[in-house]
Amino acid sequence: MKHFIDTQDFSREELAELIGLILLLKEADRDRALPELLRRRSLGMIFEEPSTRTRVSFEVAMAKLGGHALYLKPGEIHLGARESVADTARVLSRMCDVIEARTLRHETVLELAAAAEVPVINGLTDFNHPTQAVCDIFTMSEHLPPGRGLHGSTVVFVGDRTNVCSSTMFIATQFGMSFVHAAPAAYQAPEEWLEIARANAAASGGSVAVTEDVEDAIALADFVYTDLWWWVGQEGEIPERRAAFMPRYQVDEELIGRAPAHAKFMHCLPASRGVEVTDAVIDGPRSIVFDQAENRLHAEKGILTWLTYPTLTAPASPAVEADYAGRIHDYLGRVGWEVGAALAEEGR
Repeated sequence: MKHFIDTQDFSREELAELIGLILLLKEADRDRALPELLRRRSLGMIFEEPSTRTRVSFEVAMAKLGGHALYLKPGEIHLGARESVADTARVLSRMCDVIEARTLRHETVLELAAAAEVPVINGLTDFNHPTQAVCDIFTMSEHLPPGRGLHGSTVVFVGDRTNVCSSTMFIATQFGMSFVHAAPAAYQAPEEWLEIARANAAASGGSVAVTEDVEDAIALADFVYTDLWWWVGQEGEIPERRAAFMPRYQVDEELIGRAPAHAKFMHCLPASRGVEVTDAVIDGPRSIVFDQAENRLHAEKGILTWLTYPTLTAPASPAVEADYAGRIHDYLGRVGWEVGAALAEEGR
């Protein structure tokens, strides 16, 4: 059984296999020919904070694959409060075929995976966002310059060291891309991230770098990526963060204009328009952010199938289904008649 907690848990070959499956499922969906690969299967979705893309993409993906998704919204279950994380994992494992969790702490997802008896998918933590990373590498593969591959292409991530920054850094270097983090020194990727990325790059032929010189970095970009400058729990830092990033690291028309003509703009969303990116860029001809948003759906279909399909037992034969249906209907008929007769007797 596999969990999907971090792309680092998989080889480049395995991730390429997943990307190929996502493409095939996207094409099948486009042609209204998607098979119900997860028919009668269930997904338990744990959310410690609200979400648009993660919730909708997983819920719609399960519906399209013939299954069902159950949204466990913030505060609705006893995760880690009146019930241990491990007990929640064990209970959901008895009722669901796969679990997705979007948690504030990475340790919570690790605890769920350690105790679960079904695959667990990391829907975002304070450390990483691997489903977004898979979506993004798939989206990049659809928007490469003619004749180019992922290997040797360059992603420039502008702004804070977010969980999306770490995830993009890891998967890009796994695929032999060059990854550059352009940010003020105080907000650059930490050394522990860079160690992981350097190891990836050494094996794949990619590279990783950090710089404050966003203008020079952008000049070499095939993809320019940005994210929010502050997240949950960082609201008290907004004035100092805004002062550190604005205006040099805002992706506006002047900054994106320094990139090669073929370079595309990316953002995982939600975006703070007028802060880390301007309307002219996010709505402009270089932007592929809504292709990214749509591809979350296709990525989730791929991840759910890739993890869950191998664990499924073969369905019962039509003869066995028919036998059980007949026995159950007969039983209900007998019980219903007896109950009805008893009630009629009492009413006399």
